Amino acid sequence: MTKRVTKAVFPVAGLGTRFLPATKSVPKEIMTLVDKPLIQYAIDEARAAGIEEFIFVTARGKSALEDYFDHAPELESRLEEDGKHKLLETLKSTYMPSGAIAYIRQHQALGLGHAVWCARHLIGDEPFAVILPDDVIAAEKPCLQQMVEAHRETGGCMVAAMEVPNERTKSYGVLDVEPGHGDAMKVRGMVEKPEPADAPSNLAVIGRYILSPEVMRHLDSGEKGAGGEIQLTDAIAKEIAGPRGVHGYRFSGERYDCGSKAGFLQATVAFGLAREELRDEFGQYLQEMVAVRNAAQ
Repeated sequence: MTKRVTKAVFPVAGLGTRFLPATKSVPKEIMTLVDKPLIQYAIDEARAAGIEEFIFVTARGKSALEDYFDHAPELESRLEEDGKHKLLETLKSTYMPSGAIAYIRQHQALGLGHAVWCARHLIGDEPFAVILPDDVIAAEKPCLQQMVEAHRETGGCMVAAMEVPNERTKSYGVLDVEPGHGDAMKVRGMVEKPEPADAPSNLAVIGRYILSPEVMRHLDSGEKGAGGEIQLTDAIAKEIAGPRGVHGYRFSGERYDCGSKAGFLQATVAFGLAREELRDEFGQYLQEMVAVRNAAQ
């Protein structure tokens, strides 16, 4: 019987240099997509999937993350006094129960695999999820929830997968999967950031994982891979020959790479247009901008 997935690791130790100077004083994960920080989207997705314990792998300069999930009694009182009850409920939805969140420091930037390994003592001998907040996924049913439901049937390790243009394979871990149909595909090989000519497919791994505790034991070796870093993909690949194997899950939804400026702007437009109170005014503005640009060409 497959154990329930109740723990999730959030690797958030990165410096966010692509968003300087904003990230000089504000962690990238606190940057807002419309009116919610990236980390809130990740937390909401984890909650929907049944996650109960949230493990943040952080670094120096990330104290704003801890403050964000804390209670704000002065702000609560002001909203209560002003009769702003809807805003008060929104504020309370960001709170986390005492003890639900743990913070662990990654003292050296040695790669995603190393960041996940830092949480090993809190994971123990249980399957666990990994969520990369940079990857924001708009979906009717949250991506991790889709994966947790599929994982009940497959067990083992599971990675979220999506098709990318062939020329982009060198930016991702890429899967070699067995022929077949369905959303959960049996993986027979994984390659980290292959050149397009060497890629086994254009099916890329993105920032959602459900992993067996054996992956942590593989990471114990500290073996370095592509880019001289400890790659999570390499540790997962060692489970392909295991009794439950590795599955790539083709999720339903639209993924936005909010680790890049273009992706962040694309997500802002998509999530803005999805909001009923913004759709008309924002949509009209975008149409006018496109018309002006077309007229100038």
